[in-house]
Amino acid sequence: MNSRSRFLALVMAVALAGALVGCAKKPANTAPVPPAPTPTETAPTPMPSTPAPAPAPEPSAPPLAAKDLQVIYFAYDSFTLDDGARAALDANAKLLRDNPSLNVSVDGHCDERGTVEYNQALGQKRAEAVTAYLSDQGLAGNRFRVISYGKERPADEDHDEAAWARNRRVEFTAR
Repeated sequence: MNSRSRFLALVMAVALAGALVGCAKKPANTAPVPPAPTPTETAPTPMPSTPAPAPAPEPSAPPLAAKDLQVIYFAYDSFTLDDGARAALDANAKLLRDNPSLNVSVDGHCDERGTVEYNQALGQKRAEAVTAYLSDQGLAGNRFRVISYGKERPADEDHDEAAWARNRRVEFTAR
């Protein structure tokens, strides 16, 4: 080979080397990577076991209804509350205080003796006596509606003293 060919081959080699060096990617400036943390001795984490089922919620008591209130009984031809009637009304007052959303109709009833008009008035007085007693116990009067049925709705259809005693009453119905 002659010197000219060698010279040309050398120039080509230098140019090729320069092209390769000039085209190389430059490394990006990055922060040095911190060393990996050294593992420390830790207690092994236990495998999660199947969680215990949550306890079943206690069933709530059914809401109070008017039928859960005690019936109030009266003596013949009377609207006066005796000791038994006051005891029953005290229990009813507690139930009504514990259930403030319950509003009731206070229904006065009589036995079959006497005129329709008389028994209507007597049933009204019985229902009003019960309502007044409950109001005196701290219950709002607007929770009650007074109705008298007189002798029109007997609890017992018989015609003897035992039936008449069951018919002289005040009952509570939902409203």
